[in-house]
Amino acid sequence: MGKVLLLGVMLCCINDVSAATHSLKYFETAVTAGIDFPEYTLVGLVDEEPFVYYDSKIKKMIPKTEWMEKSEDQQYWGRETQKRVVPS
Repeated sequence: MGKVLLLGVMLCCINDVSAATHSLKYFETAVTAGIDFPEYTLVGLVDEEPFVYYDSKIKKMIPKTEWMEKSEDQQYWGRETQKRVVPS
């Protein structure tokens, strides 16, 4: 009887678990200098929503969502910025 009850409880718990599919995309744009637009931009998207942004004018990687801002410290954002900076 105990094994049947345990199996029943386990099956109830399994019913509450579900898998979800998400998408992750990065868009990078590079343009010729001299126009009023950053020479390089990067936008990261999760499920079609922007979560990070960088451009060569501000020279800084910035979080675009509260969850991303809270999940990483300032050192992380500094490292990510350095990966994007193009030497002059």
